[in-house]
Amino acid sequence: MENEAVSKNFIEQIIEKDLEEGHCEKVVTRFPPEPNGYLHIGHAKSILLNSGLAKKYGGQFNLRFDDTNPTKEKNEFVESIKEDVKWLGADWEDHIFYASDYFDQMYEAAIKLIKKGKAYVSDLSAEEIREYRGTLTEPGKEDPYSTRSVEENLTLFQEMKDGKCEDGSRVLRARIDMASSNINMRDPVIYRVAHMTHHRTGDKWCIYPMYDFAHPIEDAIEGITHSICTLEFEDHRPLYDWVVTELGYKKGPEETPKQIEFAKLYLTNVVTGKRYIKRLVEEHIVDGWDDPRLVSIAALRRRGYTPESIQKFVDLCGVSKANSSVDYAMLEYCIREDLKMKRPRMMAVLDPVRVVIDNYPKGQTEELEVDNNLENPELGRRKVPFTRELFIEREDFMEEPPKKYFRMFPGNEVRLMNAYFVKCVGCEKDENGKVTLIHCTYDPASRGGNSPDGRKVKGTIHWVSAEHAKRVTVRLYENLIDEELGVYNEDGSLNLNPNSLTVLTDSVVEPALAEAKPYESFQFVRQGFFCADYKDSKPGEPVFNRIVSLKSSFKLPVNPA
Repeated sequence: MENEAVSKNFIEQIIEKDLEEGHCEKVVTRFPPEPNGYLHIGHAKSILLNSGLAKKYGGQFNLRFDDTNPTKEKNEFVESIKEDVKWLGADWEDHIFYASDYFDQMYEAAIKLIKKGKAYVSDLSAEEIREYRGTLTEPGKEDPYSTRSVEENLTLFQEMKDGKCEDGSRVLRARIDMASSNINMRDPVIYRVAHMTHHRTGDKWCIYPMYDFAHPIEDAIEGITHSICTLEFEDHRPLYDWVVTELGYKKGPEETPKQIEFAKLYLTNVVTGKRYIKRLVEEHIVDGWDDPRLVSIAALRRRGYTPESIQKFVDLCGVSKANSSVDYAMLEYCIREDLKMKRPRMMAVLDPVRVVIDNYPKGQTEELEVDNNLENPELGRRKVPFTRELFIEREDFMEEPPKKYFRMFPGNEVRLMNAYFVKCVGCEKDENGKVTLIHCTYDPASRGGNSPDGRKVKGTIHWVSAEHAKRVTVRLYENLIDEELGVYNEDGSLNLNPNSLTVLTDSVVEPALAEAKPYESFQFVRQGFFCADYKDSKPGEPVFNRIVSLKSSFKLPVNPA
């Protein structure tokens, strides 16, 4: 039992202590996105952590949209977030909520604070509030409007609600402590005037609550027990506790709802900032928020990542209080590990050159039976057509090879995967010296890829029957960011990699791959894992995105966090 306790992360330890001491009977967690953009890989950690904790302790997981800022919020983002959360396997059942559901209760909560003498209306401008707030080393100065009476504050707050005040002219502030060492406690603004149409409440409101006021109230109303957020909110926790305590939702910080902070997930050399992604989308540098070069959850799904691979990645990252960065190669490792036993290994030639087997019977087609995945016999076998003319990768032939080149060159014998030994006898070129056709002869006795006389060959290459080949478009992705230069230039612009996308329009695949359905993934022998694009594929005409190459520089830590 002792070892089991050690293996629990610090959040699990807090939850188990709260259950044991009776601070909560049922664990209730939530994922609270603001619907102002698409979710990214960092959000996946929060989604899986919150839903996983609720599941582990037999509790409840809520999806709640923090829609308190109408300027940037859209229904499009709401729908994309719901799709992402569902795809990751986080089941909110019927527990879906919106901050805007509680606007009336938040308004009543503000009235309650005013009546308690704990909130007042201020006419200071945003700039003046910043000036009065002080610095990390100097205390703030009292707001000159903080002495207004309860009656005056109630009247002015009503005028704010009734639309009688211009945007920015007045705010409601919590009365806490202008001398506090925590700047967040120096009479924070809890309501602002904003004449904006909300995507759910329309024009009902022209005042909106600030996040630090709204969030704890939402948690309290929903019965959230553990409000798990990222480390930058650690300094906001005293304000969270102040709000729920002053409003009577709890008596002390040990009770629930309780805010707990954990370290964010930082990936090296990727763009996660919404404003940068928005610019990439608007400037058509990428193909929308789900461009496979991005790490939005929609982009990862489109590229061919699986929920299981992202769960594995999040598990490897662990949960801690210390900020750290994770190499993107670890995410690639996780998708390789997930797919290598699950997906069939098919033959595709990305940069084809034609081969003719001169001594193979003209017009003959053989059906060769091959394993779908040698490491997983349960995936069965399939038949692949073999003919006199084939396509192989252009890089698998060299007229004048260097030492230790074991693929096809004049006079050399190689194995055609699952088929025959063939010997190259020459090639044809066009007027520019480019090889257009390779001539070979085959050994009929070597069917299946082994010679009865026991001779060995060092090279094995894949192929596709020219007669049965299907032409497809293949997209090869590299990191969107130039890895050597880092993400940002000194002026704040992005260091984009000009080679982040290569489109091959002349690739050929074995016939079965032509029927690939959107999101269906395969291992292309020797090339990597590929997924049929859901946006651009048509029936019988798939477009393949490379999910990840086969080789990796990533080494799994001996004791991952």
